[in-house]
Amino acid sequence: MRFEPLALAAAALAPATAWAVDYLSADQAARLIFPDADHFEAATVELDAAAMRRLQDAGVRARSARWPVQVAQRGDALLGYLVVDNVVGKFELISYAVGLAHDLTVRQVEVLSYRESHGHEIRLPAWRRQFVGKGPASALRIGDDIANISGATLSCTHVTEGVRRVVAVLAQARRQGTLP
Repeated sequence: MRFEPLALAAAALAPATAWAVDYLSADQAARLIFPDADHFEAATVELDAAAMRRLQDAGVRARSARWPVQVAQRGDALLGYLVVDNVVGKFELISYAVGLAHDLTVRQVEVLSYRESHGHEIRLPAWRRQFVGKGPASALRIGDDIANISGATLSCTHVTEGVRRVVAVLAQARRQGTLP
């Protein structure tokens, strides 16, 4: 039997198993986090240069000055905000949604898509519940107010950093008067 070197190299580099799992769409997460909402309005939060500097000075890398936000409402009443974001786990993207109450405390965190082979335990409700009630004044750091999961350290750390970023971005937008 003869093996071609190129075919062997391709087989060695090809992933053996695909791990990507889509759990929820952004719309499904919005309905799950805000079941009382009768509508959602799309908005864009834009941070000015001074707000971006304040985030950087606070140790938060905003990544972008523009953030799409879904504003959850029941009639004319503001229920809160939904932000969908992505972070890198170990190698692959983790898509998640953060629901924030009108006072910018976390209502719920949902994992939308998980593409890593390990660390899926971040989907456990007990781990995600740690974020509930945390707001702009919270540390939102692994080891401080969010516990780590052994074997999912990078996923835990990066999702926690992401939630911290979302809370901080919306808090900055509120301070500069651009949060709906």
